[in-house]
Amino acid sequence: MATLATVRAQLETVYRQESRRILATLIRLLGDFDLAEEAMHEAFFIAVERWQRDGIPASPRAWLVSTGRFKAIDSLRRRARFDRSQAQLVQALESLEEAQVNDEELEDDRLRLIFTCCHPALAADAQVPLTLREVCDLTTEEIARAFLQSPATIAQRIVRAKAKIRDARIPYQVPSLAELPERLDSVLRVIYLVFNEGYSASSGESLMRHDLSDEAIRLGRLLQQLLPDPEVLGLLALMLLQASRQQARSDAQGELVLLDEQDRRLWNRELIAEGCQLVQQALRSQQFGVYSLQAAIAAVHAQAASAEDTDWAEIVGLYDVLWQRWPSPVVELNRAAALARRDGAQAGLAAVEAILARGQLQDYHLAHSARAELCRQLGLLGQAREAYCRALELTRQGPERRFIERRLSEL
Repeated sequence: MATLATVRAQLETVYRQESRRILATLIRLLGDFDLAEEAMHEAFFIAVERWQRDGIPASPRAWLVSTGRFKAIDSLRRRARFDRSQAQLVQALESLEEAQVNDEELEDDRLRLIFTCCHPALAADAQVPLTLREVCDLTTEEIARAFLQSPATIAQRIVRAKAKIRDARIPYQVPSLAELPERLDSVLRVIYLVFNEGYSASSGESLMRHDLSDEAIRLGRLLQQLLPDPEVLGLLALMLLQASRQQARSDAQGELVLLDEQDRRLWNRELIAEGCQLVQQALRSQQFGVYSLQAAIAAVHAQAASAEDTDWAEIVGLYDVLWQRWPSPVVELNRAAALARRDGAQAGLAAVEAILARGQLQDYHLAHSARAELCRQLGLLGQAREAYCRALELTRQGPERRFIERRLSEL
């Protein structure tokens, strides 16, 4: 026998720590996202009474999975009496009744769920919301706020993605070695998008969304434990190194503090040490990927005692390799910023203006901010003002807008 207070406290802990694992296993067993979620909540509801009477089980997760599965089968049996199309599904589920679920399977199921949510057959704009909803347990409203969409739009994307998984019978599994490179790229891309939205929110009054960046790091750690690929190590290292600066990125009023002006005593040295170790592991593989190289750049920043002590030549060199292998205007812009520190503002400005002259990044506020800052340093105040005004037009985040406004007032 257990008291109601004890049972509720235990269930709250289990739900907070284990509900996503339980849901992942139920999705695999039942083959349906909505049925699995309904079954999981039923299991938690039943546990309140049963655990008081019978005591808290040795493996609460396995108990909740089994109970949820049986409740789903009972529910489908009742439906099958009125809908013959359900009979085959009930028969298939009944074959799983005696199956045992262990902790290793629960861990594997979490990885399977991530790969399912990021399957290339799903629309790209649905992969992130589905991952946040099913893997990270964010509400539709939270996801909508993070990505400047209406809750109805996000809900529709999630519903369509679930229907696609069901109708196309997308396998609920970690891909084979032959499929892994393509599938892993999609998973890593989604996780890093989630992290970036948390590290620097695209809109709103907060500079950061710690819930999103923390979730992305949690997923990165999970992938590292279950799939220690060099690029997984590189992505986790990159997120840890960037997250190490979070406390110094804003002042007491929540206003933006640029990298050069940050109090490096506030940087998290434990995250830096862990991130640098992972960078070394990733680079030792000689399989230099886009995340590993970005993590190497972040490590150079993290290990510098000050902005002046930063090895800008090494950073430019790493950006050269990154740009040669994965050319993109954003990588080129970041290289231009490093070039300005190595060779002077005029060299950096020429590189930024070359990007804009090609018509690239015209709607990217950071490109105009970079041009404005370099013009300001060179005394080209009219051009700096023009570029800051364009950046302000494109910026939707409160702290960034106020930072640009302060720069304009100084000019």
